[in-house]
Amino acid sequence: MTPAAQGGPALPAPGLRRRMAAFVYEGVLLFGVLMVTGLVYGLATQQRHAMVGLHGLQAFVFVVLGLYFTWFWSHGGQTIAMKTWHIRLLTEDGRPVGAARAWLRYLLSWLWFMPALVWAWLNGLHSGLQLGVALLVGVVAYAALARCNRHRQFLHDLLARTRLVQTPPPPRRQP
Repeated sequence: MTPAAQGGPALPAPGLRRRMAAFVYEGVLLFGVLMVTGLVYGLATQQRHAMVGLHGLQAFVFVVLGLYFTWFWSHGGQTIAMKTWHIRLLTEDGRPVGAARAWLRYLLSWLWFMPALVWAWLNGLHSGLQLGVALLVGVVAYAALARCNRHRQFLHDLLARTRLVQTPPPPRRQP
């Protein structure tokens, strides 16, 4: 099968607004995933206070998020939010993404947040508002970097050798 038939070079990169809308929608969906994850962790460890076992919870959440994203990306190339916004993840040559590359992309995708979190930590920012502003500025700056390369891909996609493509919506059924 040619790369174009698999959604390769013939499919354009989705616009930045579409990708950011999928990003926000993904956050809404992940709220439920994280609530269940926290409940499972709390019940399994008999956690009674949020600060007890905090690092264990953070590690558990990190792994659960990794499993969520890598499973969807390596099984069809789309999370639920990506399906909604008609975005698919492929390798840079247009093939489906395997599990190892999906994990690499997941790890690299933390580049969305790490500079802002490190900056906040180095400057002693602790309030929710301060962290929120730092993350918002960091996410906007990171998203703007996609305009700096001719393929309009995010930095973690360039490093993981993956790319986001816009897929056509499914045909509507006639009644």
